[in-house]
Amino acid sequence: MSAGPRTRNTGIHTAARAELVEMIAELGPTFAGRAVEYDRKALFPTENWADLRAAGLLGICIPTSEGGLGGDFVGYALVAEELGRHCAATALTFNMHVATTLLVGQIGDDMDLTDAERSALQQRRTKLRRGIVEDGMIHSQPFSEGISVGATEGFATRAVPVDGGYRVTGRKIFASLSGAADIHNVVCMVEGDSRVRLLGVPADAHGVTIEGDWDSLGMRATDSRTLVLNDVFVPVEHEWIPPGMFDQAALRWPYFYMTLSFAYLGLMRAILDASAEYLIGADGPSERRDHPLKQQGWAAMNLKYDEAQSLCYRVLGEVGVDPSADAVRRAWSSVVSTMEGAPELASTAIRICGGRSMLRPSRLEQYYRDSRCGAAMLPWSVEVCLERLGQSGLYPDEDHDPEAAT
Repeated sequence: MSAGPRTRNTGIHTAARAELVEMIAELGPTFAGRAVEYDRKALFPTENWADLRAAGLLGICIPTSEGGLGGDFVGYALVAEELGRHCAATALTFNMHVATTLLVGQIGDDMDLTDAERSALQQRRTKLRRGIVEDGMIHSQPFSEGISVGATEGFATRAVPVDGGYRVTGRKIFASLSGAADIHNVVCMVEGDSRVRLLGVPADAHGVTIEGDWDSLGMRATDSRTLVLNDVFVPVEHEWIPPGMFDQAALRWPYFYMTLSFAYLGLMRAILDASAEYLIGADGPSERRDHPLKQQGWAAMNLKYDEAQSLCYRVLGEVGVDPSADAVRRAWSSVVSTMEGAPELASTAIRICGGRSMLRPSRLEQYYRDSRCGAAMLPWSVEVCLERLGQSGLYPDEDHDPEAAT
């Protein structure tokens, strides 16, 4: 199958973004070849990350003036889609790293900050970016604590201000890259202060431990064990964004919460690739493709994929600060279309490709398990998005409430 996104006739596909996607497309077959072992043994894709680092892709959303590749949110989304096509678990973990650079970068630039806050943001993100570009540092972004449905509020992790920084205590579940990240960027609260803070916890700091096993249904290579912080010192220069900027970003840049879906959109393409290979025949044309029921299943799969990708691309064409209520609704719809569409696609693929597709190491067997995980991923899980979609437009007083967009 051809490399790169399936559709190139939309305004979001600029030449600069296409170059970034092509970088992933070149690495993709190697990543795909490693995916079975990573999945079987639940191993973090260390080799893939080494290749991403060597290609400079850890700095995909860092300005070229600071040694990065200069990608923006949309460019990253297209890259994540292509990466998910080859190794969805690598794409999910890569998202946790890039999301931090987007938050301190493009998103931070769009926030209303005082001159002092803007200066502090510039200083902190310069440090963060230098660590990535020069030292290859890997960032994670464990937010979930399992105490609230949306995972966008109610954080129990506490930071106590001390000389030179903070003492942080808390627990983050599903902490992807738990054993691989150099910095864990956690959201937390200071007692008596309602503003959310984002603090970069060094992985080797005293009081940082990782608990439990990661033996999941799918996405087994993400190493998403539980991160436990016990009175961990975090230097003040690791407060990457000004206090309260995270709250503002949640209200004014809600697209930040849909980044996981791009990896699953790529996974949908991978399911189509594998199904086409089976129907056509790896060694030449096969009679399988002439079977009417298989053709009907293939048609349904293409419809489902095209619906999800088209809606996602429309949303990407609208991405920016302060979206309208309708634009946010489309973003929720896009997440649901992708996260529910992926397992539907995988289920149909197994039906039309037959019993052997359920046997390991069948790619479709793995894709089915991986695809089923997306619906539960916070903060914009399918349940959260459906709840908000179910209320959208029915309560006029809330239609203009910015909190409805978080």
